[in-house]
Amino acid sequence: MKTTSVTAADLAVSVFAVPPLARYSDLTLNEDANRQLIGYLEAGGVRSLMYGGNANFYNISVGEYAEVLDFLVDAVGPDTWLIPSFGPDYGKLIDQARILRGSKVPTAMALPMTFPATSEGIETGLRRAAVTMGKPIILYIKSDNYIAPEAAGRLVAEGMVCAVKYGTVRTDPAQDDYLKKLLDHVEARLVISGIGERPAITHLRQFGLGGFTSGSVCVAPRGSMALLQAIKRGDWAAAERLREAYLPLEDLRDGISPIRTLHDAVTLAGIADMGPMLPLMTGLNVAERQRVAPAAQALRAWDADLEGAARAAE
Repeated sequence: MKTTSVTAADLAVSVFAVPPLARYSDLTLNEDANRQLIGYLEAGGVRSLMYGGNANFYNISVGEYAEVLDFLVDAVGPDTWLIPSFGPDYGKLIDQARILRGSKVPTAMALPMTFPATSEGIETGLRRAAVTMGKPIILYIKSDNYIAPEAAGRLVAEGMVCAVKYGTVRTDPAQDDYLKKLLDHVEARLVISGIGERPAITHLRQFGLGGFTSGSVCVAPRGSMALLQAIKRGDWAAAERLREAYLPLEDLRDGISPIRTLHDAVTLAGIADMGPMLPLMTGLNVAERQRVAPAAQALRAWDADLEGAARAAE
């Protein structure tokens, strides 16, 4: 597992997979299924795993946190970067930061707290959390009113924040005044696009962001890594073709629920049984599963074809 300090170069090495977390029917951790998913991602070339919203870290108790963290540290490969999340409320930020302080992980992502909170309060809370953890954090921005760009810049300049995950959804990702202001205060190479494959090309090409996160990479890791490589070499036509394969599942995620759809899509694609979701969330209903299954299975089959073509070319 990566234990070295976070650099801008680390953000560009791999797509950041944002996986779900598998549980048994009694809601205890399903270690075997989680290892299956981690192994599948690593076999597909992914080397950065970020456990956040898709893993329902919002609802993990402080009492279970150390157990989950220890398991994930042990489960990933020697060259994989594990990024757990913590928070979002101030109490959990500090309690979990104390646990993270004794962990080998070099950083953790602070989940965004939208209410009740202010930009000034967020800045103070994240600064205190970083000091308590003894390590810089990853700032996660999901809305314009979460934290002022100037405040984000101060946290980076102080060494409290090592990277920013930017996940605010826009109708047109090319039109983003907040992102432009953020990049006036934070280097673009320290910001990663946080909304999957759909805006990734625009975010990296137009704004120069350092990388991107993905949930659907959990179904098709090779294609998502190929998309990142196409962007890096400026092959925009290839990048657009690769991205198109993800849109059917991404459309379902947007239309139903990004987190719930991905959780069950991994199961429906036959990768690993994710089991039930930790409350306060629930899995898909029967009708929703019937819609998601064909898209998830088709995406996984497409990814397998990419692997076959790559081997044939060797």
